[in-house]
Amino acid sequence: MVTKGILSSYKELTDPQLAELMQRGDMKAFEVLVERYRQKAFYLALGLVGDADEAADVSQEAFIRVYRAAKRFDTSEDFFGWFYVILSNLARNRIKKRQVRAAHVRQEQADTDAIRHRQSRSNPDLLLEADETKKLVWEAIERLPYNFREIIILRHFEELPYGEIAGLLDIPIGSVMSRLYYARLKLKTILETANE
Repeated sequence: MVTKGILSSYKELTDPQLAELMQRGDMKAFEVLVERYRQKAFYLALGLVGDADEAADVSQEAFIRVYRAAKRFDTSEDFFGWFYVILSNLARNRIKKRQVRAAHVRQEQADTDAIRHRQSRSNPDLLLEADETKKLVWEAIERLPYNFREIIILRHFEELPYGEIAGLLDIPIGSVMSRLYYARLKLKTILETANE
């Protein structure tokens, strides 16, 4: 059992210790977990749903659900793995309901980047070409089936190792490698079709 008086700071506590305190209604422990994973949750959600506003909603809702379901969490399990399942399910549901398209948000970012690059006197032709490539890649990722999009985001944007991806998705490492292979193949096909 964790007692608050023994440890000098909540931030020094492990995830299971914080989860145990959260299960007893300790809001400070919950706040530390939110702070610890807020940014990672947002970027994962952004990659999955493709829109900054939607990602903020999904990640916030995931934390709310974690707090409400805290008593069901087994503190011997990996907290982030449990949290990720909640986040991923919310993202999947959001995509199904609203068919989120992120081209607008990413185009705004590309436009901002292009303006910054032009101001720094970079070669405008090369910059526009790079921005266009970025846009095409993200549009292709958005066209992938959810399970392919998810594995591309986890491996190439979050740079998670195969073992961690396997744990998060609750599949064998061989399945991670296979799914990633087919996701890349599908992404390549979409990109080649877009360039025709």
